Amino acid sequence: MTKYESGWQYTEQYPNEGDTQVKARRLSLEVGVEPVSRAIAAQLSSIPVMTGATTLLEIGTGVGVSGLALMRYAPDAHLTSLDIEAEAQKHARQLLIESGVAASQFRLVAGDAKQVLPRFNQDSYDLIHIDGEKRDLLDYVELSLPLLRVGGTIVIPHALAGGKVADPASRDEVTTLIRDLLATVQDAEAVVPALSPVGDGLLTLTRRQ
Repeated sequence: MTKYESGWQYTEQYPNEGDTQVKARRLSLEVGVEPVSRAIAAQLSSIPVMTGATTLLEIGTGVGVSGLALMRYAPDAHLTSLDIEAEAQKHARQLLIESGVAASQFRLVAGDAKQVLPRFNQDSYDLIHIDGEKRDLLDYVELSLPLLRVGGTIVIPHALAGGKVADPASRDEVTTLIRDLLATVQDAEAVVPALSPVGDGLLTLTRRQ
């Protein structure tokens, strides 16, 4: 194991998660929904604290792993979460309430994000977490950006596709789509992009004035 690999492993094992988060992560794996890694979940927990974000939106509820992370240290925040799988959202609702998040602090919307997002108010969200279908990533970003307040941030996990994005020999559809997204936002005037190797990659896009 290289020093980089051991450092990555340490980073992944470092965060402490609450009992409900551990339960949600286990359930996510049982139902076949890939959760964000522990290190990325820690990043999702820290951003609302660092930025004061209180209006949170996520695309891809799953069973609530990322939602629990977003709300962990944000007692004044409100989360709107979209997912096409209503059954998974039932688990997310139960786990959020179990963790102490009041029912009035979150809204779970079942439906196709590409159809739902255009109905939301523009300039309304401080933080948007996108963890939906990879083939729709660019569409999600384009639909989410107008909903974001100036200074707000879009967060996209799995942005290195398990290391395949950096491997020129990897040319599968998902890897190619993520590369296309990274190339598109790299010089975009509307956002400040940053790509981090935490987890299997974390892309942040902060909206400029």
